[in-house]
Amino acid sequence: MTQSVVVQVGQCGNQVGCRFWDLALREHAHVNKVGAHVRPVQLGGGACYVGGRIQHLKARAVLIDMEEGVVHGILQGPLREVFDSAQLLTDVSGSGNNWAVGNLTYGSAYRDSIVNKLRKAAEHCDCLQCFFLIHSMGGGTGSGLGTRVLSLLEEEFPDVCRIVTAMYPSAEDDVITSPYNSVLAMRELTEHADCVLPVENQSLVDIVNKISLMSHNAKPGCVLKKESTVTSGQGGVSPTERPFDAMNNIVANLLLNITSSSRFEGSLNMDLNEIAMNLVPFPRLHYLVPSLTPLYTLADVNIPTRRLDQMFSDAFSKEHQLIRADPKHSLYLACALMVRGNVQVSDLRRNIERLRPSLPFVSWNQEGWKTGLCSVPPVGHTHSLLALANNTCVKPTFMELRERFTKLYKKKAHLHHYLHIDGMEQSAFSESLSSLSALIEEYHHLDATKARLIPDAPRLSIAR
Repeated sequence: MTQSVVVQVGQCGNQVGCRFWDLALREHAHVNKVGAHVRPVQLGGGACYVGGRIQHLKARAVLIDMEEGVVHGILQGPLREVFDSAQLLTDVSGSGNNWAVGNLTYGSAYRDSIVNKLRKAAEHCDCLQCFFLIHSMGGGTGSGLGTRVLSLLEEEFPDVCRIVTAMYPSAEDDVITSPYNSVLAMRELTEHADCVLPVENQSLVDIVNKISLMSHNAKPGCVLKKESTVTSGQGGVSPTERPFDAMNNIVANLLLNITSSSRFEGSLNMDLNEIAMNLVPFPRLHYLVPSLTPLYTLADVNIPTRRLDQMFSDAFSKEHQLIRADPKHSLYLACALMVRGNVQVSDLRRNIERLRPSLPFVSWNQEGWKTGLCSVPPVGHTHSLLALANNTCVKPTFMELRERFTKLYKKKAHLHHYLHIDGMEQSAFSESLSSLSALIEEYHHLDATKARLIPDAPRLSIAR
C-alpha cells in the first residue's frame, strides 16, 4: 500500500493545506458513515472511526512557515489534534516578500531541521510514493523556501515523485516584488519538480464570483446546494469560514480529487507516480493545467442533474480551468481524466471519443489519455471530474509573468533588497529570466507544429 506526504510552506501553502486536511476529514467521515470502503492509512497514521468522526489521526504532513501566525492558529484550532509539534517548523520574522531571504537565508539556516522532519515523515510510510508540495509563487517564504524544500526533496528522495501545487499571483497583486519572486521560483520548479499544477489567484477569484452570482441571482427553482459548491467547507471540522477560505477550498478540492484513487476503492485507480510517467513527455514541460467540474449542483429536485457528458465538456472549457487559459485553442501533449462517482469505463471512453475531434493533440501522441475511476464521489455530488492537461495554453501565463518581471528588471528596481542577502548574485535574475524564456520558446515551438497540422483554407477563386 502506497502513501504520500504533504509539505505545506508559507502562509498560503499552510492555509491551502489545512483546508485540504479539513475537507479530507469531512470526506472520510462521510464515506465511513455511508459504509463505502476507505483506506484511512492513506490519509494519515493511526486513524480510527468513532461516531462517524475520525479519531487519533496524525496527518502525514510537514508544516513550514517563517512566521508563526498561521501555524499557531492551526495548533489552537479544530485541527490541532491532527498535527503535533514534531511536524512543524516556524520562525518569527518572515521573509519580507523576498525570495532570497526564504531560499538562501532561511533555507541554509533550517536545512538540517527541514531534512530531519521530511525523513521522519517518510519513516512513517510503508511505501512512500509521492511528496505533495504546496506554496505560493509571489511571497518570500512560499517562493523562496518552498523551492528550497523542493531541491532538498530531490536531493534526499530522488526516487520519490514530487508534485507541486503552485499559487501564481494576479497582475494586481499587492506584493510589488512578486514578479521577481515568481520568476526566480519558476527556474527551480522547472529544474526540480516532476509535475507542477499551476493555479492563478485571479482564476480562483473568478470562480468564487461566478458561484456567488449564481447563488444571489438564481432563478426560482435553481437554488445552489451550499455543500456542493467547490468553494464550500460546510461540514468540515472548522466551523467558521475565514477570508480566502472559498478560494483555498477550490485548491483543496483539486488535491482531494488527485489523491482520491489512493484513498478510496475504484475500478480504474491511478497511482500518483503514473501522472508524471504518462503526462510529461519532456522533462521541462511538466506544467499541468488543472480543471474541476462540477463547480456546483442545483438543489431543486425538478432540475435534472447535469448530464454526465456535460461534465466532460465543461472540463475542457476555459471557465473551469484554474489558470486563465483556453486549452481548446492550444496544443495538447497529454491529458489525464480523474473521475469520481458512479461512472463506468464505457462512459469515460465514449466521452473521450466524442471530445477527441475538438481537442488538438500532438501528432505523435494522439492516444495521449490517462484515465482514473474512483467509485467514491465528493461530498454533495454524484460524480466529479479533475482534468490535468499538459497543454501549451500555459505559455501566455508565463509570457505575462516575464513581461511583469522585465518591467522591474530593466530599471533594476528593488534589486538591492535581494543583492544584500548573502549568496545572492545578480546573475540569478538573468539566469532565471533565460530559463523562463527558454521554457516559453519550447512551448512556442510546439505551437508552431499545431499550425502545420491545420490545413490551409481553400483560396477563393476569382471569376474572370
